[in-house]
Amino acid sequence: MMRYLEEFRYEPLAVRLVHQIALETSCYRSYRFMEFCGGHTHALARYGIEDLLPKNIEMMHGPGCPVCVLPAARIDAAIRLAQQDNIVICAYGDLMRAPGSHGNSLLRARASGADVRMIYSPLDAIKIAVAHPDKEIVFFAIGFETTTPPTALAVQIAQRDKIKNFSVFCNHVLTPAAMRHILTESQSAPGQRQAINGLVGPAHVSAIIGYESYKQITENFARPIVIAGFEPIDILQALLMLLRQVNAQRAEIENQYDRAVTGQGNYSAIDAMADTFELRESFEWRGIGELPNSAIKLKKNYCRQDAEERFNMSAVAVPDNPACECGQILRGRNKPQECKLFGKACRPDTPLGACMVSAEGACAAHWAYGRFRDEAEAR
Repeated sequence: MMRYLEEFRYEPLAVRLVHQIALETSCYRSYRFMEFCGGHTHALARYGIEDLLPKNIEMMHGPGCPVCVLPAARIDAAIRLAQQDNIVICAYGDLMRAPGSHGNSLLRARASGADVRMIYSPLDAIKIAVAHPDKEIVFFAIGFETTTPPTALAVQIAQRDKIKNFSVFCNHVLTPAAMRHILTESQSAPGQRQAINGLVGPAHVSAIIGYESYKQITENFARPIVIAGFEPIDILQALLMLLRQVNAQRAEIENQYDRAVTGQGNYSAIDAMADTFELRESFEWRGIGELPNSAIKLKKNYCRQDAEERFNMSAVAVPDNPACECGQILRGRNKPQECKLFGKACRPDTPLGACMVSAEGACAAHWAYGRFRDEAEAR
């Protein structure tokens, strides 16, 4: 396995790719590429890839972090539920610290006595429900299409095995809808800073839904999308592929990550999601706003497993910290180091925004690998 990974971290090949990118970059234009996935954001920072690119190639960070785009109102709703008797909230680790309103979080709720438990899989929540039939177990489901199939499987198991004390607070969102919104804003916003010339498409999401899912996006917006893996060679190859498409005035889907992604995706995962979920008419994305048909909810035949139905949950919209630039960063308009809070009031030990809280957030990436840490501390 290490040898297999080393093939995608092979320095001589990386040097050749960097040189080829430089040769094919036109000095008469600027290029703005957005990596949609938070995993790509971290890879860019970890390997210093942005520093190797020509100055007129700019990488912008998209909304591809589930914790970052979850609105505070949904976190507040989960906290209110956790504070009720005999209710256990199960959540992934990076969601525990995500900020709701007034600095609240699931972690703080647990410190105040709420029964909030960190899990690694929805099946862990199923096991807790079986072990504690006297309690209501609510799985706080979050993520893009990558983490949706495990949630679907847990719901199906709960119904099949008649586990009556398990339900899901569903917050799964959809990648293509966010892409369409970002590109719509990019084309309608004035100024070169907002223009996006192409997208580095998400890898894990595409392994589930297939790269053909983006075909309509490339056609409607005339912007290329290249699906990429997470290693340095993957990303450099994907950027070269994007560069060549832009120079040739092409807008197509290309798949650099063909060792894991196919055109049609994972049939079993898609079938499980189709059986369990249906579209929401609208859903709020943190820092972006309400997006139509951008999220899913449980179908009516799984209403027994729907926490929102069972507990009459409601989300009351609350404003984010006005000084936090997470919204602009998620839209590709600003960069983390341009936020006045970055490295000052907002650091990993005292995060104020979701982009610093989440392990996949752009602010956390910029801080973790030191790319802008010294500059921020010197300000």
